[in-house]
Amino acid sequence: MSLVAGIDSSTQSCKVVIVDQATGNVIRTGRASHPAGTEVAPSAWWDALTTAIADAGGFDDVAAVSVAGQQHGMVALDSDGNVIRDALLWNDTRSAQSALDLIAEVGADEYARRVGVVPVASFTATKLRWLRDAEPENAARVAAVALPHDWLTWRLRGFGPAGESERGPVLKELTTDRSDASGTAYWSAATNEYDRELLVLALGHDAVLPRVLGPGESAGETPAGIIVGPGAGDNAGAALGLGAASGDVIVSIGTSGTVFAVTESPAHDPSGTVAGFADASGLFLPLIATLNAARILDSISALLGVNHNELGELALTTEPGSDGLVLQPYFEGERTPNLPDATATLFGMTLGSTTRNNLARAAIEGLLCGLAEGLDAVRAQNVDAHRIMIVGGAAQNPAVQQIAAQVFDVPVIIPTPGEYVAAGAAVQAAWALTGTRPSWPVSISAEPAVDFRPVIREQYAAKR
Repeated sequence: MSLVAGIDSSTQSCKVVIVDQATGNVIRTGRASHPAGTEVAPSAWWDALTTAIADAGGFDDVAAVSVAGQQHGMVALDSDGNVIRDALLWNDTRSAQSALDLIAEVGADEYARRVGVVPVASFTATKLRWLRDAEPENAARVAAVALPHDWLTWRLRGFGPAGESERGPVLKELTTDRSDASGTAYWSAATNEYDRELLVLALGHDAVLPRVLGPGESAGETPAGIIVGPGAGDNAGAALGLGAASGDVIVSIGTSGTVFAVTESPAHDPSGTVAGFADASGLFLPLIATLNAARILDSISALLGVNHNELGELALTTEPGSDGLVLQPYFEGERTPNLPDATATLFGMTLGSTTRNNLARAAIEGLLCGLAEGLDAVRAQNVDAHRIMIVGGAAQNPAVQQIAAQVFDVPVIIPTPGEYVAAGAAVQAAWALTGTRPSWPVSISAEPAVDFRPVIREQYAAKR
């Protein structure tokens, strides 16, 4: 039995899955935590990765490995391969003004045309502009820019600062993949090329950028001879782990929410609502993100003094539309639509509608309607949606499943819970090892009957 490993280096933790290359069956797993915060020393990721590998029983019997991870984070390296400062993560918003500055200088339409995205604070280019303006001495030292998964792949292959690595600080050995490169705002998924003018506009000078690998291409080997796959951004890794193909839309309900689709053509949205990312299979991955997702349920559950399951039970005792009660759930502002200073609002309160049951249902309807509006934006980019795959902890709630089938107008399926980002990285590892993309089965835990109820979306849209 040949084993391959997939790594998910997320914001919160590092997960390792070791699977049978032939079947995709999970043989063993490992995990380690990451420090909290919006800027983190990359060395903490490396420490967590080595701990998670040990927790998974080591890699002595592993033939190939690949790393998927959080997107957009800025890892700035000097000419000796040293990390210049702590990495700014995707959720660090100090570069919000930098994003506006870049848009003012280039234009939103031009950005969308050239690289498929319009800068927002999460993207790497805005963090480089912030570095140039706020820490010019550090910016001047930047010899190479990597993303989190790029840097971890480089370190796995034995590269790094002299004295800390077997192969030393060879910056030209940095590699990335299409999916992660497409989240920088200086690489185009449509042309498969870096836009160095946009990099220089952000950083102030040119720098070494990772070589962009194709799907299934090997980045090289570890010092122990383990083949290393190209890696991926987390959403693209999840799509690969779920076996998503053209026509599939994935809705992820985590702390924040995402809606993304595998498509055969790139997206170019000048409004910036839809990011024109690439996927990890050679196709494209238009994506929207919402700031408010599972935390909506956390908030209303706490208010009603119930847990998530009890919230769902309350919700299913009342009719679709919650007797006119509508929760617009912008508890922490919102990104889609772009309303950073918004707050949540409860509409339609009457003596008859204001009940615990209706509020429970309005919370779930509001959560799903926000994601459904994101799907509308993705569809506006000429995306066909044939089925929706809902993942994340909240997706296992029976009420969320049933109400999702009433909010979305296409069939909904709920995959069995799993580490799909790490599974996608394992797919890459097997692909790099054998030269063929594996087709591993994905089990389904629920498939609610189609039960579209237009009243839910109509009420929600009326309060926009």
